[in-house]
Amino acid sequence: MANRAHLEDIPLLARSPFEMRVNLGGSVGESDVRSALATGEMGFLHSFTTGSTVDGPGVRLVAWTSGCQFRCLYCHNPDTWNMTNGTPVTLGRATEELRKYRRGLQVMSGGFTLSGGEPLMQDRFAVRLLAEAHKMGIHTALDTNGSLGERVSDAELENIDLVLLDIKGWNLEGHYKLTGAQIGPVLNFARRLSTRKRPVWLRFVLVPGLTDDPKDISHIAQFAGSLGNVQRVDVLPFHQMGRYKWKELKLDYSLGDIQPPQRPAVVAACERFRAEGLDTY
Repeated sequence: MANRAHLEDIPLLARSPFEMRVNLGGSVGESDVRSALATGEMGFLHSFTTGSTVDGPGVRLVAWTSGCQFRCLYCHNPDTWNMTNGTPVTLGRATEELRKYRRGLQVMSGGFTLSGGEPLMQDRFAVRLLAEAHKMGIHTALDTNGSLGERVSDAELENIDLVLLDIKGWNLEGHYKLTGAQIGPVLNFARRLSTRKRPVWLRFVLVPGLTDDPKDISHIAQFAGSLGNVQRVDVLPFHQMGRYKWKELKLDYSLGDIQPPQRPAVVAACERFRAEGLDTY
């Protein structure tokens, strides 16, 4: 493995999740990566950020994982697609980072959110880190696209107080065009969370011309309303804050001319969710 002292020197705290980080784990050998994925003794993290008020209740500490199998056209952190762009972090080091903030998070009625990337690309590390946070009495949240939910057992779900579930679209063709992945596993995970009565905040990104079809939004709202465990819906207006990363990574960015949605469109989307008895923010 790469020199352990060198890895420990890489700072975990970032100014924001929009900070570009690449190839920090490039020196980790393939066998070490496979071992990390199998055991969860090590994970690959883009960074930690503090003070978030949008990634779960209260004030949150957020760990952003590297590695994602989706290729969302509007992704604002494409540097998290590649797992080894992240910093290799032992479970012990990540746990100690959590411990530093334990008392403050409790005082501020906050908690710890594991986001990404897609955290369940590193499912063993994810469930072990969330379990460690839970043992400390820290409220835990998992922000996921849901497509790898079968990797988490029912017992492991008990250590996750809240799931922030991203539903990107509705119809099969549109979802695949947007993400490069099928929607079926996402909906299956949502139904499983409903059966297990695990609290969910649903997240939906509103992109003009891409995810703003009123019929599709209504279908998502009806589905979410039928689950019985969705506590709120965050309608997130599309933005261009991550555009520079696509340019730096020499990726083809197809949404360069798309403007953020106008307020009436956001309000209309929220109203469709409220019509199904769901709170929106």
